[in-house]
Amino acid sequence: MKIYTRTGDKGTTSLVYGSRIAKNDIRVEAYGTCDEANSMIGLALSFLHGVEKQGIKEFAKNIQHIQTMLFHVGAELSTPVEKEVPWKIEEKDVQALEKMIDQWETRILPLQNFILPGGHPTGAALHTARTVVRRAERLAVAVEHRNPFVLPYLNRLSDLLFVAARYVNHLLGCEEMKLHEKREKR
Repeated sequence: MKIYTRTGDKGTTSLVYGSRIAKNDIRVEAYGTCDEANSMIGLALSFLHGVEKQGIKEFAKNIQHIQTMLFHVGAELSTPVEKEVPWKIEEKDVQALEKMIDQWETRILPLQNFILPGGHPTGAALHTARTVVRRAERLAVAVEHRNPFVLPYLNRLSDLLFVAARYVNHLLGCEEMKLHEKREKR
């Protein structure tokens, strides 16, 4: 099977089950942005290859599970309204993110200041993934007839990615950069 089909050469793409829509349709924008976020999460994980620190394997396993869940969100957004997806995001999935956030927050210092994205490349990439998930959430708002748990899931996922960036920086001993309250004179 060839990777290219030429079916998208005129600006349309297939949804799940084969119906075609414009590539700039809000539904395509939303699930494409979920895919972009998932790729950024994968990039973040790639920076952990070969890192042998306590807690990193468990952390990576949790993040990989989140990638799978985000793939399912994209599948839901790419399924036509009249069709059913075999697996849907549910309230328990949102609650699982909240539980993970709560667990990781107990292991890091509470925020006292705004922080700048950065730290270890994994943390920096997770901060970037967080902003991409926020964009996916904004786009998904406009998708009609979506699963009511998609928006809470994306909202909580962006929160989780913020905490995950802080947590992995903590695990790897990278100090967070605090936002300077005053601009420095030049």
